[in-house]
Amino acid sequence: RDQPRSRGRGDVYKRQTPLRSNCMLTDEQLNQYHQNGFVIVEELFDHEEAGLLLQIALVDQSFTEKASTLDQLKLNKKQEARVIAQGDGGAGTTKFWVDDDLRDDMYSAIARCRRVVDPLEQMLGGEVYHWHHKMMLKAAYIGGAHLWHQDFGYWHRSGYCLFPHMGSCMIAVNRTTKANGCLQVLSGSHHIGLINHIRVDDQATADPERVDAAIQRLPLVHLELEPGSGVFFHSNLLHRSDKNQSDNPRWTLICCYNAIRNDPYRDSHHPRAQPLEKFDDNQVRTIGQKQITLMQQRQK
Repeated sequence: RDQPRSRGRGDVYKRQTPLRSNCMLTDEQLNQYHQNGFVIVEELFDHEEAGLLLQIALVDQSFTEKASTLDQLKLNKKQEARVIAQGDGGAGTTKFWVDDDLRDDMYSAIARCRRVVDPLEQMLGGEVYHWHHKMMLKAAYIGGAHLWHQDFGYWHRSGYCLFPHMGSCMIAVNRTTKANGCLQVLSGSHHIGLINHIRVDDQATADPERVDAAIQRLPLVHLELEPGSGVFFHSNLLHRSDKNQSDNPRWTLICCYNAIRNDPYRDSHHPRAQPLEKFDDNQVRTIGQKQITLMQQRQK
């Protein structure tokens, strides 16, 4: 697990072992994040926790609700949890469920847990708060592509944040592979700074000319992950994903955060800076078990 693995254009990096018991990144992990814009942590959630998350997601009816497009939403006002559909510039459509609020469920418990929040605070150099969390729903065969973009390319416009003091943790709900459209990143691209984004179909994509130049200079990395493994990444890291070409879905839970010191300068559907109550590890499993029990009872 600790041996360097080559990805893409000769990029060599380490897939990191699980976090230490105090949930903090090691100096090596933190240095890798600052250098590359991301760091993979295998077994961020153990086999039982990952299995429970998948079990909940598979029976969650909210993921099957009618999808809206961004044009149909009033993004200057608070929104309920929702399913979003976006064209991918071709024949495909991407779908994801997103919630700006924290609730009494396993998704929110993961977004609050120290294993996720403490490393984000190390990465961003201070206290963070919950921005949103979302389940990426890339269905077998038909799940569309995500175009090259930076998360801050969306958030500085729709969330009115001045600085890219923002980051995310993506957790694999099921195995992510090249075949089912795993996340791809350009290692070190966060150092470029914010790139102008243009609209293609329903997505915002980074300026293609600058992206092409970055591709010629930076290693392309495919983030193939086992269930429960996670990747922490910077809001200016260029990333994309291909259409799902396999018979296996690719679902990932992404928890996103903003630094308290980066409070938006005006209101939007995103939350303003506020203290985040962190959960201990055991609360993730306890809340998840309670949630799946209630779901199963409703199905009877």
